[in-house]
Parts: sequence; structure tokens; C-alpha cells
Amino acid sequence: MASTFIAYLDSVKTRDPAARSRWEVLLYPGVWALAFHRVAHWLYGGELFFLARFVNHTARLLTAIDIHPGAKIGANFFIDHGFTVIGETAEIGNDVTIYQNVTLGGTNPSTGIGGKRHPTLRSGVVIGSGAQVLGPIEVGEGARVGANAVVTHDVDPGSTVVGIPAKAVAAEAVHYSPGFIPYGTPCGEDCDPALMRVIELEAALAALRDEVAMIRAEQLPAPKAKSA
Repeated sequence: MASTFIAYLDSVKTRDPAARSRWEVLLYPGVWALAFHRVAHWLYGGELFFLARFVNHTARLLTAIDIHPGAKIGANFFIDHGFTVIGETAEIGNDVTIYQNVTLGGTNPSTGIGGKRHPTLRSGVVIGSGAQVLGPIEVGEGARVGANAVVTHDVDPGSTVVGIPAKAVAAEAVHYSPGFIPYGTPCGEDCDPALMRVIELEAALAALRDEVAMIRAEQLPAPKAKSA
């Protein structure tokens, strides 16, 4: 157990360049929130719902992170900073990183749709600060969600999505950083969905201009031959 805990602290340290030691990591609210959640989830599984909620509320008071006791969380989960909300039916894989002010939210219960209401994050996912991931959708393994994105549909494994609503970007993240990418996405302008849309429209306009020029050229009368 000690080796597993040390491995977890090391996994957090590798994802946060500000951490200089394991002792510092021990003070992180995300680490404490996860520890409280492990206890609350165990109580929840034993149908001790009031006690599970009591632990949950204590954790929220101390860490500003609200993880429902029913949420299923894998190994090496890291919330960097706080003010994050994770819903009851959320499922999180291994080595997932979430930054501040993220919501893994559910669908409207008034629709009458029960059961799974919250997202599933596969292993290696990174969710940028302020992102809202809503509904029983799946974020594929190794995917990245940019800051302040609003995600309401499935995200393909290994892809990067940004914007409102979130859309995939074509930027090759390895060009920016070959390893772990903090905050979910690179910060180049080619990740701006508005700029990408402008580029698409300019390309479409150029194609239309070429097509119009070809049509005009075909409609021009042939030059008359000069008489001898």
C-alpha cells in the first residue's frame, strides 16, 4: 500500500512542475479530496448513504472540491487546484488530470431518463480549467478538452476539442510538447476554433472564385480569325 501511495504522489509530481517534493503534493487539495472520496465511495457502496454524504460535505468544506460518493474513479486521478464538481454517475479511468473549475455534470432529471447521467472519462484524459463536460457522454482515452470548452457529445480517443460547443482541432499537439500537456491543449493560434473557421471559409471562397473564373472563361466567345 505504501508503494502504491508513493507512486500516486510521484504521478502527481510529474504532472505539476510547481511541485518540488512529495511533501508538497501531500498538501494539495486535490489529493485530499481524492482521499476523502475513497472513504465516501466505500461507505456509499455499503449503502451507508448519510455517512458517505457527511464525508463528502466535509471534503467539500476543506478542499472546495465536490465529488459525489457514487462517482467511480480509477488510479492516479489528479485535480489540480479546486472548485471542481463531479456527479454521481461519473466514471473516471486511470491517470486522468482535471484542472480548476471543471464540471462533470449530468442531464436534466426532469426528462425522465434515469441511470447514467454523467460523463465517462477514459484513461489519460486531460480536462482544461473551466471546462464543462455534460451528460452521459464518453471522452476517449488520451483525449484533451481545452479550457472553458463545453462538451456535450462523445470525444474521440486521442483528439483535442476546444470551444463552445466543443469541436475537434487539427493541431498536432506533439508539435508543442512530446509529453504531458498541462491544461489540456497547446496554446497556439491554430487551436482557436474561430480562426480555423475563418481559414475554412477563406479556402471555400478561393475555390468559388476559381470556379467562377473557369465558367467565365468557357463562356467568352472565341476570337475571330483575321481575313486575308
